[in-house]
Amino acid sequence: MNGFILVNKQKDVSSNFVVQEIKKKIKAKKVGHMGTLDPLASGLLVLAINRATKFSSYFLESEKSYDVEVALGISTDTDDSTGNIISESNDCPDEELIMKELYRFKGESFQVPPFFSALKHKGKPLYYYARKGEFISKPARKIKVINIEDFKYKNKICSFRIQCSKGTYIRSIARDLGERLGCGAHMKSLIRISQGKFCISKSKEISHLSKEDIISIERAFEDLESITITSEHEKKFINGVTIPELIHKDNIYRVFSKDNTFIGIGEIKDSFLNHKQLV
Repeated sequence: MNGFILVNKQKDVSSNFVVQEIKKKIKAKKVGHMGTLDPLASGLLVLAINRATKFSSYFLESEKSYDVEVALGISTDTDDSTGNIISESNDCPDEELIMKELYRFKGESFQVPPFFSALKHKGKPLYYYARKGEFISKPARKIKVINIEDFKYKNKICSFRIQCSKGTYIRSIARDLGERLGCGAHMKSLIRISQGKFCISKSKEISHLSKEDIISIERAFEDLESITITSEHEKKFINGVTIPELIHKDNIYRVFSKDNTFIGIGEIKDSFLNHKQLV
């Protein structure tokens, strides 16, 4: 009952709703998501179960990919299709220019988050203020778009797949694309396809999930090399004591006890082992 579960979230439900439903369904003490999806969005939602919540930070920083639809010619106050229309235009450019401007987002850039977001201002999320008509702008933040592919355009709707860094708002990309093109735009739909090593093809809808679908913490980190330590070193590792004189190269490892029990994640640096996270 410690591990990760992959949910194919449906549109029009919140990430918190999914968390509570899974918590009840598998009778878990603790469940948390590793990167929220707006109610408008669907697709992969990775949940950490019980002790796995302590390992969430390793995946929160991971890259994500999405299938996106952007509607040109209409801007909204939320930068997506749930908001109020604030401007409209029939003067949309041709497909070649749209694709050219979209692909300019590739690489590192600075992005202004949307007014309707969960970022905090004086302890409250920005959407709390925006819903009252108080639009608070946050400073631009560095993001990275690794790849954009599968571009299509028809009836003022452009669709594409995007791979990006943590903290990238696809709604803001839709908004900024509309501004660059001079016609306005908003995000029409969003499907998360992957997050780090996890993929939507391995996910299931809530009704089809069970305890058997939990991916163990050990399996979730199977791409890391493993090391086995002695009983004496195990006690030191668990208590946070640095273990010297290890011959392995500097890296992050899965750490196992002498009887092949997974203990946690450790890091070797300058031939010394320290624990990063214990099971």
